[in-house]
Amino acid sequence: MNSTRRALPLRILDHLEEWLIAFLIAAATALIFVAVLHRYALDVSAKSQALSGVYDALFKLNLSWAQELCIFMFVWMAKFGAAYGVRTGIHVGVDVLINRLPPKLRSSFILFALGAGALFTGVIGTFGTIFVYDLAHTDQTSPDMELPMWIVYLAIPCGSYLMCFRFLEVMWSFIRTGELPHHDAAHVEGVEEVALPEAGTAPAAVGAR
Repeated sequence: MNSTRRALPLRILDHLEEWLIAFLIAAATALIFVAVLHRYALDVSAKSQALSGVYDALFKLNLSWAQELCIFMFVWMAKFGAAYGVRTGIHVGVDVLINRLPPKLRSSFILFALGAGALFTGVIGTFGTIFVYDLAHTDQTSPDMELPMWIVYLAIPCGSYLMCFRFLEVMWSFIRTGELPHHDAAHVEGVEEVALPEAGTAPAAVGAR
């Protein structure tokens, strides 16, 4: 699906989805790095009398909650990343037999698969909503951060409903155009492809007019 032809609300949703995933990955990676560095520095300073002041300062810096927060961020990233995978076509699938079918039969199988995906994620999103609603009326919190657990589990309905929407979006696009989103692993966003010169011809000079 070409992003230049997409409606403005869909482009905004696409960017929010990508920014959220990128932020969660970057934040979790940075937090893990800081926590590991803190633990290593704490261990080194504990073995040296000259670094006793450093040890006292590091000991007061409590990062026991870092692991729990990273787990929560990766859960949210995975749920929204699954929806991103549906939109961009990067999910792994075995379609050797499907591609060998006649065009009409192939289209029927693809529409059935997309519809089944939308139905499944919609059901999961609905059950997730009910679960989060019931959990919000309890006092259950996470062990380290004491964060209300309904906020953590909110990733289930949000991610599942977004994934359901992406399945329906891909299905509608396939009905209109007959094409599925395809991910090119060799393509880099923002970099234009340049045709290579044929054998026996000299490449054009960069910037030549």
